[in-house]
Amino acid sequence: MARQVWITPRPPTWVPSLDHLQIKHRTKDDAIEQRLRPKRLPLPSSLPPEDEAKVEALLKQRGIISKYAKEQVSNKDLERLKPGSWLNDEVINFYGAMILGRSDDSKENKENGVVNGVVSTKKNKLLNVHYFSTFFWQKLVQDGYEKGRLAKWTKKFDLFSKDIVLIPVNHNNMHWTAAAINFQQKRIESYDSMMLDRSSVFKHLRGYLDAEHRNKKKKPFDFTDWEDHVLEDTPQQENGYDCGVFTCQFLESLSRGEETFNFAQSDIPYLRRRMIWEIGNARLTTDP
Repeated sequence: MARQVWITPRPPTWVPSLDHLQIKHRTKDDAIEQRLRPKRLPLPSSLPPEDEAKVEALLKQRGIISKYAKEQVSNKDLERLKPGSWLNDEVINFYGAMILGRSDDSKENKENGVVNGVVSTKKNKLLNVHYFSTFFWQKLVQDGYEKGRLAKWTKKFDLFSKDIVLIPVNHNNMHWTAAAINFQQKRIESYDSMMLDRSSVFKHLRGYLDAEHRNKKKKPFDFTDWEDHVLEDTPQQENGYDCGVFTCQFLESLSRGEETFNFAQSDIPYLRRRMIWEIGNARLTTDP
């Protein structure tokens, strides 16, 4: 009699569906993104009580409120940091002067820093920056390099020794944006809280960079590997008056080597209050 052999059926081969594959790759991508861009620390919703009291006191003062380097702001200037107001040259240039001063004072910063909104255990340095006042862009666009005598703006330093050059841009007295010449990354950068066309910014800054190099180095600037950079997820404003605050915060973040930004429209009320405190005390609160 033949021996009966029982064969256990083999389990069916599992073939991952498209959904499973997408989830797997998305999880992997998220893990990589988390390593490259650590989770940001959210901004607070308000200043500490003692700082809020200081802000209220500053807003009640009259006359010249604060001075820093060659810049000063009056009570009328400071009031532009109240909700719903458009920032003027005085506020933006005061803020830019503090950014420049912090960089100059901290060229050999040896302490831990803050990068992309996260406290780092690595030793980070503030970038070696130069800040051009709001009048630079006006001169460049209206007069050009030669007629605007822009060579004199860099008479006391070598622009090409900087890590990054920060430039507030006023578009026809209707909109503020931030621009940068990033020598570290080889990029002309533009950050616009309304994502408008940036072609004129890139064109003018490339022209300036070449003219400055010809003037100071006696030869054309080498644009090999340079690119025009627009950050796709640049924070966007949801009204017609917060562009100046966005611009100041873009410039401040760039001065610390950030390539993305840790704020959104919902943070602007807090940032306006913080800027009042910073200008009134002539000190940035974001010192690494």
